[in-house]
Amino acid sequence: MKVQDDNPITRLPPAPLMLGVVAACIVSIGLVWLVGQQSVVALAYGGALIAILLMLLLAARLKTDPAETQMLQPDWSVTSAAIETRHRAIAIVDRANRLVCANSTYEGWFDGISAPYELAMDPASREAASEAARSAWRDGRAEVPVVRLSSGDMEYRLRIERSGRGEAYLVWRFDEIRTQRSYDGLSERLAGPLGEVLSRAGVEVALVAPDGIVQTTTPGLAERATGHRENAVGGLEFVQLLRSDDRDRIFFAREGQQGSPQTLIHVPLDIPNASKMSDADETPSIMLLLDSTVGIGGGWESTGKAAIPQLEALLSALPLGLALTDRDGRFLFANKAFLRAVERETSGLPQFPSDLVVREDKAAMADTVRRFAKGATASGDMAVRLGNNKDEPVSIGLAGVRGLGDAAVLLSISDSSEEKRLRRQVAQATKMQAVGQLAGGVAHDFNNVLTAIIGYCDLMLLRHTPGDSDYDDIQQIKANSNRAASLTRQLLAFSRQQTLRPVVLQLPDVVSEVSQLLKRLMGEKIEFSVRHDRELGSVRADPQQLEQVIINLAVNARDAMQAYASKRGKQDWKGRLTLATRRVSARDVRKMGIDIMPADDYTVMIVQDTGGGIPDEHLNKIFEPFFTTKEQGKGTGLGLSTVYGIVKQSNGFIFADNVQGPDGTPIGARFTVYLPVHKGELPAIMRADEPEEQKASEWSAGGKLLLVEDEDMVRAVAERALVRAGYTVTTASDGEEGLGIVANGDTQFDLIVSDVVMPAMDGPAMARAIRNVRAHVPILFMSGYAEEQLRNEIDIENMYFIPKPFSVQQINAKVAEVLSAQRK
Repeated sequence: MKVQDDNPITRLPPAPLMLGVVAACIVSIGLVWLVGQQSVVALAYGGALIAILLMLLLAARLKTDPAETQMLQPDWSVTSAAIETRHRAIAIVDRANRLVCANSTYEGWFDGISAPYELAMDPASREAASEAARSAWRDGRAEVPVVRLSSGDMEYRLRIERSGRGEAYLVWRFDEIRTQRSYDGLSERLAGPLGEVLSRAGVEVALVAPDGIVQTTTPGLAERATGHRENAVGGLEFVQLLRSDDRDRIFFAREGQQGSPQTLIHVPLDIPNASKMSDADETPSIMLLLDSTVGIGGGWESTGKAAIPQLEALLSALPLGLALTDRDGRFLFANKAFLRAVERETSGLPQFPSDLVVREDKAAMADTVRRFAKGATASGDMAVRLGNNKDEPVSIGLAGVRGLGDAAVLLSISDSSEEKRLRRQVAQATKMQAVGQLAGGVAHDFNNVLTAIIGYCDLMLLRHTPGDSDYDDIQQIKANSNRAASLTRQLLAFSRQQTLRPVVLQLPDVVSEVSQLLKRLMGEKIEFSVRHDRELGSVRADPQQLEQVIINLAVNARDAMQAYASKRGKQDWKGRLTLATRRVSARDVRKMGIDIMPADDYTVMIVQDTGGGIPDEHLNKIFEPFFTTKEQGKGTGLGLSTVYGIVKQSNGFIFADNVQGPDGTPIGARFTVYLPVHKGELPAIMRADEPEEQKASEWSAGGKLLLVEDEDMVRAVAERALVRAGYTVTTASDGEEGLGIVANGDTQFDLIVSDVVMPAMDGPAMARAIRNVRAHVPILFMSGYAEEQLRNEIDIENMYFIPKPFSVQQINAKVAEVLSAQRK
C-alpha cells in the first residue's frame, strides 16, 4: 500500500541528479559570459535559469500520483458498515466540525443527520459536550457521564475519541442510559438454558408484549405451538397459540384435545414509574403454562383421571385410529390416525361419535356407544357410513374400558385414506380410459355417416348454383355436418386418437400468439394478465393443439366468472384471468408426492380465474365428455375433455383445484398443465411453419383405382366423386373381395383406396397381401382414427392417409396428390 509522504526533502530529486543539474547551469552561464563578454547578460541568464529550476522543483514536490491520492481518501461506506450497531449511536466529524459519517442508530435516535454540535441539548449538556470535544482534540479522548436533550426524557453517556490519519477526526459515541427493570435480559434467558430447564419440568413461559404479541418463549412452548423448537412464535398473537373446549380446558391449538390440558397463569411485570398509569399499558407480561397432568414433584396425579394423559400419549403413537369417549358418549380424545380416517384433521372432533355418521346411522351409533359405556366390558364392531363419505361404509370397532377415570369406550377405525385415494385414482383412470375408448369408437362410426352426408352435399352443390331454391338448404346441411365433424374431432382428442404434429417449442411463444385473441374473448369486464418464469425448458407438442388448450381453458374460465357474477346478482362486476408459466424440477415433483406423475423436469402452465371455484362434487367429473354445469343448450361438455385428451396425448398431466380466499372459501378455479421438458437436441427452428392450405393438384392424367369400403354410403359417394374427377374406379365391399380383384384380375391399378376397419379382413391385412402380388402399388387409407396411431401400428411402405370425414374436393385432391408423387 502506498502512503503519502509529506517530508519535502524526500520528495526532492536524488542528490547526484541535483549536482549534475547545478553543474550544467554553471557551465551554461560561463559559456554565455565567454560569448557575450558582458557580465550583466550572464547574470540575467543565470537568474532566469535558477527561477525555472525552482519552479520545476516546486511542481515536483506538489505533484501527487492519482492512485495515491485515491488511497489517501477515506472510504466512508466501509466505515459506516463497521460502526453499525443497534445499541449505540456513533458519529464522526472532521476538524471543521462537519459530520462526515454516522450509523443508522444515530439517525434514528436524533431524528436526522445533524452534527453532534447541532443537537438540541440542554445548556449544561451542551457546555459539557463542547469542553469534552476540546479535550479530545488536545488529549485524544474525553467523556461526559450524562447528556440530556432539550426534548424528551432520555439520557445518554457520551464518549469522544480522536482518530484517523493525522488524527484529523473525532468519533462521538452516545450510549443510552436505561433504568434497570426486572424483565431486562429475560428474553435471552428464556430462549437459553433457563428455558430448556423450565420446559423439561413441564413449565412453559412466554414473554408477551402489551398488544398481545409474543416476544419470546421457552423452547418447549415453541415446539408444542408450531412444531419447531427454535423460537418460531415470535410475532404471533399469544391467544392464537391456545384453544379451549366446551369445559373451558385450555390446550395448545396445534395439539388440540389430544394434547394435555394446560393451566394458564398471568404474571404482570413491574412498572418503571408507578405514578404514571399510562406506563401500565407499555409493560410486557409473563404467561405461564403449567401441564395440568403434572404434579408438584413432576409425577402424575394419583386421581383416576391421571391415567388418561398416559393412555393418550400411548394412543397418539399408534398408527391405528383410536378414540376415547366418557360414559355419556362424549369424545374425550382421538389420535391423529383417527382424525385422518374420518377426514376431520382440520375441523377437529365433534361432541359425540354419532355426529360422524350419516343421519340413518346416528341412532344405532349412539345406542351402541351407550351400551358399551354402561354395560359389562365387551367388544365388537359395526358398519357405518361417514357423513363426508356416504358411498363407502367403514367398520368401527368398539370396546368398553374401565379404571381409566372418565374414559369408558374405546373406538377404533383403520386409516384407509391413502387406500381410498388410490382407489379413487384407479377408478377415475379406468373410467376415463373406458369412456375414451367408447368416445373414439363413436367418433369413428359417426365419421362414416358424416363422410356420406358431406359428400352428397358436395355432389348436389355441383348441380346447383347460388340463387337456386335448394342451394342455401344444402349449404346449411353441409355447415351443420362440418359442425358435427368438429365435435367428433373433440371426441377423438379426448380419447387421444387424433392426429398430432408435434414440434419442439417454447410455451411462452404459444401463449403470446393467442394473447390478443384471448383479450378479445374475455371482454372489458375481465382483466387478463400473463406472467412467465425465466429459463423455461422447451416442450414437444403440437402448437395448434396447445393453442386449443389455452383457448378452451380461457373460455371456460370466462363463462364461470360470468355465471358467478350472475348468481350473486352483480351487474357491475370485474373478473381476473391469470395465465402463468413456471418451471418445476424433478425434486419439486417428488416433494409434491403425486404418484401418477413421474419425477421429471416440467414446464407448467397455470390458468387461474375468479369465478368462485368448482364444487367439490364436480371436481372428479369435469374432464368427462358431455359433463357440463352450464344451462341446457349453452355447452357441449367437450371443452375440458378435449383439453384433457390433448394434454395426455402430449405426454403431459393436468390437474384442477380451487383457490382458497382468506376465509377459506373458494374464490376461483385453477388448472395446472404439466408438460415434460424436451431432453433431446434442440432443432435450429424451434417451431415448424404453419402448413399451407391444401391446394388441388394439377394432375389430370386419370388412373385406375380400387376402392375398398364396407360402408355402402361412403363407398357410393367416394366412387361418384372419383369417377367425376376422371378416374376409372373398381369397388369392393371388404378386404377379401379387394384382394381377390387384385390377385385374380389382369387390371394394373395405379392406386388402392381402402378403409382401415372392415369385417373379416381389415385394410392393413389386405394391403400386406396385395403387396405380395403387386409390390409397388401405393395405398391410400381412409380412417376416422389418428394418422399417427395408424402409422405406429401399420408398417407399410408407400402408404398415405386421409382422415374422415372428407369432402369431394378433399378426396379428389388427395388422390391426385398421391398419383402425382408416384409419377415424379
